[in-house]
Amino acid sequence: MNTTPTATRARSTRAALCSAVVGCSTVRSPGAVRVDQPGAESIRHSLSGVVPYLVKPIRQHRRTEGAVRQRARLEDVAARAGVSPSTASVALSGAGRVAAATRARVQAAAAELGYSPDPVAASLRSGRSGVVGAVVGERLLYAFRDPVAVQLLDGLTEELSRLDVGLLLLAGDAMRSGPSPAQLSRLPLDAAVFATCGLEDDPAFTLLQARGVPLVAVEGPVAAGVPLIAIDDERGSAELARHLQRLGHARVVVVTLPMRLDGRRGPVDAERLARGVYRDARRRLVGLRSVLPGAPAVEAAGNSVEEGEAAARLVLDVPAADRPTALVAQSDVLAAGALRAAADLGLQVPGDLSVAGFDGADLPWLAPVRLTTVVQPTAAKGRAAGHAVAELLAGRTPADVELPVELRPGTTTGPVPPG
Repeated sequence: MNTTPTATRARSTRAALCSAVVGCSTVRSPGAVRVDQPGAESIRHSLSGVVPYLVKPIRQHRRTEGAVRQRARLEDVAARAGVSPSTASVALSGAGRVAAATRARVQAAAAELGYSPDPVAASLRSGRSGVVGAVVGERLLYAFRDPVAVQLLDGLTEELSRLDVGLLLLAGDAMRSGPSPAQLSRLPLDAAVFATCGLEDDPAFTLLQARGVPLVAVEGPVAAGVPLIAIDDERGSAELARHLQRLGHARVVVVTLPMRLDGRRGPVDAERLARGVYRDARRRLVGLRSVLPGAPAVEAAGNSVEEGEAAARLVLDVPAADRPTALVAQSDVLAAGALRAAADLGLQVPGDLSVAGFDGADLPWLAPVRLTTVVQPTAAKGRAAGHAVAELLAGRTPADVELPVELRPGTTTGPVPPG
Protein backbone atom coordinates (compact mmCIF):
# COMPACT_ATOMS: atom_id res chain seq x y z
CA MET A 1 0.00 0.00 0.00
CA ASN A 2 1.33 3.42 -0.98
CA THR A 3 1.75 5.58 2.13
CA THR A 4 4.02 8.26 0.72
CA PRO A 5 3.25 11.85 1.72
CA THR A 6 2.30 12.69 -1.87
CA ALA A 7 -0.30 9.89 -2.09
CA THR A 8 -1.67 10.78 1.33
CA ARG A 9 -1.99 14.42 0.29
CA ALA A 10 -3.83 13.44 -2.92
CA ARG A 11 -6.29 11.21 -1.02
CA SER A 12 -7.02 13.81 1.63
CA THR A 13 -7.49 16.51 -1.02
CA ARG A 14 -9.93 14.29 -2.93
CA ALA A 15 -11.90 13.62 0.22
CA ALA A 16 -12.05 17.30 1.05
CA LEU A 17 -13.19 18.15 -2.44
CA CYS A 18 -15.93 15.56 -2.52
CA SER A 19 -17.29 16.76 0.77
CA ALA A 20 -17.15 20.44 -0.17
CA VAL A 21 -18.08 20.57 -3.87
CA VAL A 22 -21.65 19.66 -4.85
CA GLY A 23 -21.65 17.51 -8.00
CA CYS A 24 -18.12 16.20 -7.52
CA SER A 25 -17.83 12.54 -8.47
CA THR A 26 -15.15 9.90 -8.87
CA VAL A 27 -14.21 8.67 -12.35
CA ARG A 28 -13.71 4.91 -12.62
CA SER A 29 -10.56 4.73 -10.51
CA PRO A 30 -10.05 5.75 -6.88
CA GLY A 31 -8.03 8.89 -6.67
CA ALA A 32 -9.66 10.72 -9.59
CA VAL A 33 -12.06 13.62 -9.19
CA ARG A 34 -14.25 15.31 -11.82
CA VAL A 35 -15.41 18.82 -10.99
CA ASP A 36 -18.14 20.07 -13.29
CA GLN A 37 -19.83 22.76 -11.23
CA PRO A 38 -19.84 26.49 -12.09
CA GLY A 39 -16.50 27.87 -10.97
CA ALA A 40 -14.79 24.55 -11.59
CA GLU A 41 -12.02 26.25 -13.57
CA SER A 42 -10.91 28.21 -10.52
CA ILE A 43 -10.94 25.01 -8.45
CA ARG A 44 -8.76 23.26 -11.02
CA HIS A 45 -6.33 26.19 -11.01
CA SER A 46 -6.00 26.19 -7.23
CA LEU A 47 -5.29 22.43 -7.27
CA SER A 48 -2.75 22.57 -10.11
CA GLY A 49 -0.14 20.98 -7.89
CA VAL A 50 -2.37 18.03 -6.97
CA VAL A 51 -4.35 17.23 -10.13
CA PRO A 52 -1.45 15.53 -12.00
CA TYR A 53 -1.27 12.87 -9.26
CA LEU A 54 -4.99 12.18 -9.77
CA VAL A 55 -5.13 12.12 -13.55
CA LYS A 56 -2.04 10.20 -14.63
CA PRO A 57 -3.06 6.84 -13.11
CA ILE A 58 -6.45 7.09 -14.85
CA ARG A 59 -4.93 7.63 -18.29
CA GLN A 60 -2.56 4.74 -17.81
CA HIS A 61 -5.43 2.48 -16.66
CA ARG A 62 -7.55 3.32 -19.71
CA ARG A 63 -4.69 2.59 -22.11
CA THR A 64 -4.12 -0.77 -20.48
CA GLU A 65 -7.79 -1.69 -20.55
CA GLY A 66 -8.06 -0.67 -24.24
CA ALA A 67 -5.12 -2.90 -25.11
CA VAL A 68 -6.65 -5.92 -23.37
CA ARG A 69 -10.27 -5.61 -24.53
CA GLN A 70 -11.17 -4.75 -28.12
CA ARG A 71 -14.62 -4.10 -29.50
CA ALA A 72 -16.36 -7.33 -30.50
CA ARG A 73 -17.10 -7.58 -34.22
CA LEU A 74 -20.02 -9.15 -36.04
CA GLU A 75 -17.64 -11.82 -37.32
CA ASP A 76 -16.78 -12.74 -33.71
CA VAL A 77 -20.46 -13.18 -32.86
CA ALA A 78 -21.01 -15.29 -35.99
CA ALA A 79 -18.07 -17.52 -35.14
CA ARG A 80 -19.24 -17.99 -31.56
CA ALA A 81 -22.77 -18.88 -32.72
CA GLY A 82 -21.54 -21.11 -35.57
CA VAL A 83 -23.30 -19.16 -38.35
CA SER A 84 -22.26 -16.91 -41.22
CA PRO A 85 -21.85 -13.15 -40.63
CA SER A 86 -24.84 -12.46 -42.90
CA THR A 87 -27.04 -14.79 -40.85
CA ALA A 88 -25.83 -13.15 -37.64
CA SER A 89 -26.64 -9.72 -39.07
CA VAL A 90 -30.18 -10.75 -40.02
CA ALA A 91 -30.75 -12.43 -36.66
CA LEU A 92 -29.67 -9.35 -34.72
CA SER A 93 -31.54 -6.83 -36.88
CA GLY A 94 -34.84 -8.70 -36.74
CA ALA A 95 -35.26 -8.24 -40.49
CA GLY A 96 -35.73 -11.41 -42.50
CA ARG A 97 -36.48 -14.99 -41.66
CA VAL A 98 -34.21 -16.80 -39.24
CA ALA A 99 -35.06 -19.91 -37.24
CA ALA A 100 -35.96 -19.11 -33.65
CA ALA A 101 -33.20 -21.39 -32.31
CA THR A 102 -30.60 -19.73 -34.53
CA ARG A 103 -31.74 -16.25 -33.53
CA ALA A 104 -31.51 -17.19 -29.84
CA ARG A 105 -28.01 -18.63 -30.34
CA VAL A 106 -26.80 -15.49 -32.10
CA GLN A 107 -28.31 -13.21 -29.46
CA ALA A 108 -26.69 -15.26 -26.69
CA ALA A 109 -23.30 -15.03 -28.44
CA ALA A 110 -23.68 -11.27 -28.81
CA ALA A 111 -24.51 -10.92 -25.12
CA GLU A 112 -21.51 -13.04 -24.09
CA LEU A 113 -19.12 -10.97 -26.21
CA GLY A 114 -20.68 -7.64 -25.29
CA TYR A 115 -21.36 -6.93 -28.95
CA SER A 116 -23.33 -3.87 -30.03
CA PRO A 117 -23.89 -2.96 -33.69
CA ASP A 118 -21.83 -0.11 -35.10
CA PRO A 119 -24.44 2.56 -35.97
CA VAL A 120 -22.21 4.07 -38.67
CA ALA A 121 -21.72 0.74 -40.38
CA ALA A 122 -25.42 -0.06 -40.09
CA SER A 123 -26.24 3.31 -41.63
CA LEU A 124 -23.91 2.65 -44.56
CA ARG A 125 -25.45 -0.78 -45.17
CA SER A 126 -29.06 0.41 -45.02
CA GLY A 127 -28.65 3.86 -46.53
CA ARG A 128 -30.59 5.25 -43.55
CA SER A 129 -29.43 7.21 -40.52
CA GLY A 130 -32.56 6.63 -38.42
CA VAL A 131 -32.78 10.39 -37.82
CA VAL A 132 -35.47 12.85 -38.92
CA GLY A 133 -34.75 16.55 -38.48
CA ALA A 134 -37.33 19.05 -37.19
CA VAL A 135 -36.44 22.57 -38.29
CA VAL A 136 -37.58 25.18 -35.75
CA GLY A 137 -37.18 28.76 -36.93
CA GLU A 138 -36.72 30.42 -33.56
CA ARG A 139 -34.45 29.50 -30.67
CA LEU A 140 -35.56 26.46 -28.68
CA LEU A 141 -36.13 28.76 -25.70
CA TYR A 142 -39.01 30.39 -27.57
CA ALA A 143 -40.24 27.19 -29.19
CA PHE A 144 -40.59 25.44 -25.83
CA ARG A 145 -42.41 28.44 -24.35
CA ASP A 146 -44.99 28.13 -27.11
CA PRO A 147 -47.54 25.44 -26.14
CA VAL A 148 -48.57 25.04 -29.78
CA ALA A 149 -45.02 24.24 -30.90
CA VAL A 150 -44.61 21.76 -28.04
CA GLN A 151 -47.89 20.02 -28.82
CA LEU A 152 -47.07 19.82 -32.52
CA LEU A 153 -43.64 18.31 -31.84
CA ASP A 154 -45.28 15.83 -29.46
CA GLY A 155 -47.70 14.71 -32.18
CA LEU A 156 -44.83 14.44 -34.68
CA THR A 157 -42.75 12.37 -32.24
CA GLU A 158 -45.71 10.09 -31.52
CA GLU A 159 -46.02 9.22 -35.20
CA LEU A 160 -42.27 8.91 -35.82
CA SER A 161 -41.92 6.49 -32.91
CA ARG A 162 -43.83 3.96 -35.02
CA LEU A 163 -41.02 4.18 -37.59
CA ASP A 164 -38.35 3.53 -34.96
CA VAL A 165 -36.48 6.72 -35.87
CA GLY A 166 -35.24 9.58 -33.73
CA LEU A 167 -36.18 13.25 -33.96
CA LEU A 168 -33.37 15.82 -34.07
CA LEU A 169 -34.37 19.43 -33.32
CA LEU A 170 -32.63 21.94 -35.58
CA ALA A 171 -33.10 25.44 -34.19
CA GLY A 172 -31.78 28.93 -34.72
CA ASP A 173 -29.86 31.05 -32.27
CA ALA A 174 -29.50 34.70 -31.36
CA MET A 175 -27.90 35.44 -34.74
CA ARG A 176 -29.86 33.18 -37.10
CA SER A 177 -33.52 32.31 -37.65
CA GLY A 178 -32.66 28.66 -38.28
CA PRO A 179 -29.87 26.07 -38.21
CA SER A 180 -26.61 27.02 -39.90
CA PRO A 181 -25.85 25.76 -43.43
CA ALA A 182 -22.62 24.20 -42.15
CA GLN A 183 -24.60 22.21 -39.60
CA LEU A 184 -27.17 21.04 -42.14
CA SER A 185 -24.60 20.12 -44.76
CA ARG A 186 -22.97 17.46 -42.59
CA LEU A 187 -25.94 15.97 -40.74
CA PRO A 188 -27.14 12.56 -41.96
CA LEU A 189 -30.94 12.91 -42.20
CA ASP A 190 -33.51 10.49 -43.59
CA ALA A 191 -36.01 13.36 -43.86
CA ALA A 192 -36.69 16.80 -42.42
CA VAL A 193 -39.86 18.55 -41.24
CA PHE A 194 -40.21 22.32 -41.20
CA ALA A 195 -42.16 22.14 -37.96
CA THR A 196 -42.89 25.79 -37.22
CA CYS A 197 -43.43 27.14 -40.71
CA GLY A 198 -40.74 28.21 -43.15
CA LEU A 199 -39.99 30.45 -46.09
CA GLU A 200 -39.19 29.43 -49.64
CA ASP A 201 -35.99 31.52 -49.56
CA ASP A 202 -34.84 30.00 -46.26
CA PRO A 203 -31.20 28.85 -46.71
CA ALA A 204 -31.99 25.69 -44.73
CA PHE A 205 -34.81 24.81 -47.11
CA THR A 206 -32.66 25.48 -50.19
CA LEU A 207 -29.75 23.44 -48.85
CA LEU A 208 -31.86 20.43 -47.83
CA GLN A 209 -33.62 20.47 -51.18
CA ALA A 210 -30.26 20.51 -52.97
CA ARG A 211 -29.12 17.53 -50.88
CA GLY A 212 -32.20 15.59 -51.92
CA VAL A 213 -33.43 15.16 -48.34
CA PRO A 214 -37.18 14.34 -48.33
CA LEU A 215 -39.03 17.32 -46.86
CA VAL A 216 -42.37 17.94 -45.17
CA ALA A 217 -43.67 21.47 -44.58
CA VAL A 218 -46.00 22.42 -41.71
CA GLU A 219 -47.71 25.64 -42.89
CA GLY A 220 -44.76 26.25 -45.24
CA PRO A 221 -42.53 26.53 -47.19
CA VAL A 222 -44.78 25.98 -50.19
CA ALA A 223 -42.91 24.22 -52.99
CA ALA A 224 -43.58 21.62 -55.64
CA GLY A 225 -42.87 18.10 -54.43
CA VAL A 226 -42.97 19.05 -50.74
CA PRO A 227 -46.12 17.80 -48.94
CA LEU A 228 -47.84 20.62 -47.06
CA ILE A 229 -49.56 20.03 -43.72
CA ALA A 230 -51.75 23.00 -42.85
CA ILE A 231 -54.95 24.20 -41.24
CA ASP A 232 -57.70 26.39 -42.67
CA ASP A 233 -56.13 29.61 -41.33
CA GLU A 234 -58.10 31.85 -43.63
CA ARG A 235 -61.53 30.49 -42.76
CA GLY A 236 -60.74 30.49 -39.02
CA SER A 237 -59.76 34.16 -39.05
CA ALA A 238 -62.82 35.06 -41.15
CA GLU A 239 -65.10 33.35 -38.62
CA LEU A 240 -63.42 35.25 -35.80
CA ALA A 241 -63.90 38.54 -37.66
CA ARG A 242 -67.60 37.76 -38.21
CA HIS A 243 -67.94 37.03 -34.47
CA LEU A 244 -66.58 40.50 -33.66
CA GLN A 245 -68.72 42.07 -36.36
CA ARG A 246 -71.86 40.56 -34.82
CA LEU A 247 -70.83 42.17 -31.52
CA GLY A 248 -70.77 45.55 -33.25
CA HIS A 249 -67.00 46.01 -33.65
CA ALA A 250 -65.75 47.95 -36.65
CA ARG A 251 -62.47 49.38 -35.28
CA VAL A 252 -60.47 46.17 -35.10
CA VAL A 253 -56.67 45.94 -35.14
CA VAL A 254 -54.57 42.82 -35.74
CA VAL A 255 -51.33 41.87 -33.95
CA THR A 256 -49.68 39.51 -36.41
CA LEU A 257 -47.14 36.79 -36.03
CA PRO A 258 -43.71 37.67 -37.44
CA MET A 259 -43.89 38.01 -41.22
CA ARG A 260 -40.21 37.08 -41.27
CA LEU A 261 -37.83 36.40 -38.39
CA ASP A 262 -35.80 39.57 -38.88
CA GLY A 263 -36.65 41.34 -35.60
CA ARG A 264 -39.04 43.84 -37.15
CA ARG A 265 -41.92 45.19 -35.05
CA GLY A 266 -44.45 47.73 -36.28
CA PRO A 267 -47.17 48.44 -38.85
CA VAL A 268 -47.65 45.92 -41.64
CA ASP A 269 -47.81 47.77 -44.96
CA ALA A 270 -48.11 46.66 -48.58
CA GLU A 271 -44.34 46.68 -49.01
CA ARG A 272 -43.91 44.24 -46.12
CA LEU A 273 -46.58 41.91 -47.52
CA ALA A 274 -45.05 42.06 -50.99
CA ARG A 275 -41.97 40.22 -49.71
CA GLY A 276 -41.91 36.52 -48.99
CA VAL A 277 -43.68 36.16 -45.65
CA TYR A 278 -44.81 33.23 -43.53
CA ARG A 279 -47.87 31.52 -44.95
CA ASP A 280 -49.87 31.32 -41.70
CA ALA A 281 -49.39 35.03 -40.89
CA ARG A 282 -50.46 36.06 -44.41
CA ARG A 283 -53.50 33.76 -44.57
CA ARG A 284 -54.79 34.74 -41.14
CA LEU A 285 -54.57 38.40 -42.11
CA VAL A 286 -56.27 37.76 -45.46
CA GLY A 287 -59.09 35.88 -43.74
CA LEU A 288 -59.80 38.66 -41.25
CA ARG A 289 -59.64 41.38 -43.89
CA SER A 290 -62.09 39.46 -46.08
CA VAL A 291 -64.71 40.40 -43.45
CA LEU A 292 -63.17 43.61 -42.06
CA PRO A 293 -61.44 45.25 -45.05
CA GLY A 294 -58.64 47.62 -44.22
CA ALA A 295 -58.19 46.43 -40.61
CA PRO A 296 -54.76 47.79 -39.58
CA ALA A 297 -52.08 45.28 -38.60
CA VAL A 298 -49.06 45.55 -36.33
CA GLU A 299 -46.34 42.91 -36.58
CA ALA A 300 -44.77 41.33 -33.51
CA ALA A 301 -41.05 40.52 -33.65
CA GLY A 302 -41.59 37.07 -32.19
CA ASN A 303 -44.27 34.75 -30.89
CA SER A 304 -44.07 35.43 -27.17
CA VAL A 305 -46.10 37.07 -24.41
CA GLU A 306 -43.55 39.89 -24.21
CA GLU A 307 -43.77 40.57 -27.94
CA GLY A 308 -47.57 40.48 -27.81
CA GLU A 309 -47.52 43.06 -25.04
CA ALA A 310 -45.06 45.33 -26.87
CA ALA A 311 -47.01 45.21 -30.13
CA ALA A 312 -50.35 45.77 -28.37
CA ARG A 313 -49.01 48.86 -26.59
CA LEU A 314 -48.31 50.46 -29.96
CA VAL A 315 -52.05 50.52 -30.73
CA LEU A 316 -53.56 50.75 -27.23
CA ASP A 317 -51.45 53.44 -25.58
CA VAL A 318 -53.17 56.20 -27.57
CA PRO A 319 -56.08 58.59 -26.94
CA ALA A 320 -59.41 56.78 -26.47
CA ALA A 321 -60.81 58.21 -29.70
CA ASP A 322 -58.00 56.57 -31.68
CA ARG A 323 -58.05 53.26 -29.84
CA PRO A 324 -59.56 50.11 -31.41
CA THR A 325 -62.54 48.48 -29.72
CA ALA A 326 -61.21 44.99 -30.50
CA LEU A 327 -57.76 43.45 -30.90
CA VAL A 328 -57.15 40.15 -32.70
CA ALA A 329 -53.82 38.44 -32.10
CA GLN A 330 -52.66 35.77 -34.53
CA SER A 331 -51.68 33.44 -31.68
CA ASP A 332 -52.94 32.84 -28.16
CA VAL A 333 -49.50 33.64 -26.76
CA LEU A 334 -49.58 37.07 -28.43
CA ALA A 335 -53.15 37.54 -27.16
CA ALA A 336 -51.96 36.86 -23.61
CA GLY A 337 -49.45 39.68 -24.05
CA ALA A 338 -52.22 41.96 -25.31
CA LEU A 339 -54.28 41.18 -22.18
CA ARG A 340 -51.29 42.15 -20.06
CA ALA A 341 -50.87 45.44 -21.94
CA ALA A 342 -54.58 46.23 -21.56
CA ALA A 343 -54.44 45.60 -17.81
CA ASP A 344 -51.36 47.82 -17.41
CA LEU A 345 -53.16 50.61 -19.27
CA GLY A 346 -56.25 50.28 -17.06
CA LEU A 347 -58.49 48.90 -19.82
CA GLN A 348 -61.24 46.48 -18.88
CA VAL A 349 -61.59 43.34 -21.04
CA PRO A 350 -64.12 43.04 -22.57
CA GLY A 351 -65.77 46.22 -21.25
CA ASP A 352 -63.33 48.64 -22.90
CA LEU A 353 -61.57 46.28 -25.30
CA SER A 354 -62.32 42.85 -26.75
CA VAL A 355 -59.31 40.55 -27.26
CA ALA A 356 -59.15 37.34 -29.28
CA GLY A 357 -56.43 34.89 -30.25
CA PHE A 358 -55.79 31.92 -32.49
CA ASP A 359 -54.65 28.33 -31.74
CA GLY A 360 -56.72 27.05 -28.84
CA ALA A 361 -53.55 26.72 -26.76
CA ASP A 362 -53.60 25.46 -23.19
CA LEU A 363 -53.01 28.61 -21.09
CA PRO A 364 -54.19 27.60 -17.59
CA TRP A 365 -52.49 30.60 -16.00
CA LEU A 366 -55.10 32.88 -17.60
CA ALA A 367 -57.91 31.35 -15.49
CA PRO A 368 -60.60 32.36 -14.76
CA VAL A 369 -60.29 34.26 -18.04
CA ARG A 370 -61.26 32.17 -21.08
CA LEU A 371 -59.73 33.54 -24.22
CA THR A 372 -61.89 33.80 -27.33
CA THR A 373 -59.87 31.91 -29.93
CA VAL A 374 -59.83 29.74 -33.03
CA VAL A 375 -58.97 26.17 -32.06
CA GLN A 376 -56.69 24.20 -34.33
CA PRO A 377 -55.94 20.44 -34.00
CA THR A 378 -52.25 20.94 -33.24
CA ALA A 379 -51.37 17.38 -32.19
CA ALA A 380 -53.21 15.99 -35.22
CA LYS A 381 -51.19 18.37 -37.40
CA GLY A 382 -47.98 16.96 -35.93
CA ARG A 383 -49.16 13.39 -36.48
CA ALA A 384 -50.08 14.23 -40.08
CA ALA A 385 -46.55 15.52 -40.63
CA GLY A 386 -45.15 12.31 -39.17
CA HIS A 387 -47.39 10.23 -41.43
CA ALA A 388 -46.13 12.20 -44.44
CA VAL A 389 -42.56 11.37 -43.42
CA ALA A 390 -43.48 7.68 -43.26
CA GLU A 391 -44.97 7.86 -46.75
CA LEU A 392 -41.87 9.55 -48.15
CA LEU A 393 -39.53 7.00 -46.59
CA ALA A 394 -41.66 4.21 -48.08
CA GLY A 395 -41.16 5.71 -51.52
CA ARG A 396 -44.69 7.07 -51.83
CA THR A 397 -45.92 10.60 -52.52
CA PRO A 398 -48.14 11.88 -49.71
CA ALA A 399 -50.95 14.31 -50.47
CA ASP A 400 -51.23 17.77 -48.94
CA VAL A 401 -53.39 17.93 -45.80
CA GLU A 402 -55.60 20.80 -44.62
CA LEU A 403 -57.20 20.32 -41.21
CA PRO A 404 -60.34 22.16 -40.04
CA VAL A 405 -60.48 24.76 -37.27
CA GLU A 406 -63.26 25.90 -34.94
CA LEU A 407 -64.19 29.21 -33.32
CA ARG A 408 -64.39 29.02 -29.50
CA PRO A 409 -65.91 32.17 -27.92
CA GLY A 410 -64.71 32.98 -24.41
CA THR A 411 -64.94 35.75 -21.85
CA THR A 412 -62.54 38.18 -23.55
CA THR A 413 -64.92 39.39 -26.26
CA GLY A 414 -68.14 41.33 -25.79
CA PRO A 415 -70.31 44.06 -27.33
CA VAL A 416 -68.62 47.21 -28.59
CA PRO A 417 -68.34 49.73 -25.72
CA PRO A 418 -70.86 52.62 -25.82
CA GLY A 419 -69.74 55.95 -27.23
